Amino acid sequence: MSTRLRARLWALPAALAFALFGAVPLLAVLRYATWSWSGIGDPEPVGAQNLLRLASDADLWRSLGTTAAFAGITIPTFLALSLGIAVAIRGTRAERFVKALLFAPGLVTVGGSAIAWYLLYAPDFGVVAELTGLRLPWTTEPWAALAYVVAFTLWQQTGYGVLVVSAALRGIPADVQEAARLDGAGERAVFRFVTLPLLRPTLTFLTVVATVLSLQAYTAVYLLTGGGPYGTTRVLGYYLYEVAFERFELGYGAAVTLFVLAVTLLVAALQARALAARTGGRPAAGRGAA
Repeated sequence: MSTRLRARLWALPAALAFALFGAVPLLAVLRYATWSWSGIGDPEPVGAQNLLRLASDADLWRSLGTTAAFAGITIPTFLALSLGIAVAIRGTRAERFVKALLFAPGLVTVGGSAIAWYLLYAPDFGVVAELTGLRLPWTTEPWAALAYVVAFTLWQQTGYGVLVVSAALRGIPADVQEAARLDGAGERAVFRFVTLPLLRPTLTFLTVVATVLSLQAYTAVYLLTGGGPYGTTRVLGYYLYEVAFERFELGYGAAVTLFVLAVTLLVAALQARALAARTGGRPAAGRGAA
């Protein structure tokens, strides 16, 4: 048996799994997008009407803007915290403890964490309001609601970023940094001109992953703010749920799904291209989320 045939046989289970759980659902979504269907009764074929409706849907474009604002605040803050904390605790006695503490929120389900945050920070009956009298305005002020969701996301995901950056820091050869010091470079110069460039593939990788997850954000928004106040935290993922399962427009919801998929693929492709350009085509290592 040739090597090529053996490789194809080994890849066959993965190809079948992809066809079953990836390609078939995607084809089903494409089919639903051509229907006008509430989920009850017979669907009515409408052709490309749902897809054409996307262009004139003001709520869809508003939710895209909200998603961009959410990602624009969350991703840079996530990267800065991951890098700053990983560098600050590197080699200290508390490094393992701090990593475990930061990673712990990521082990709890988003649903459980969101309920805990709601009970802590609810302006009417939350623990913080009861103990301090401070009533956070996240249920009435749009900026506060967005900041609330951003803070929750960072609290839950920063631990992943710190672990990834810490692993990358350990992979930097010590003799490279030592050579820079022997040449007279200070610690700031070593970090800026040696450490940071070597961390660039890892940081870019975290940016790609965090961007994709930001575009797919849904659970935290649903449980913490329900898209409010006044729809100002309605990100794309929540708008998709609202269309399909609150308005019962499953056909148009499928069209919105295709829109979200297209935006995600476009952004991921652009960032992957930037990643390849910065690393000279070498794959970046690491894992993280936001």
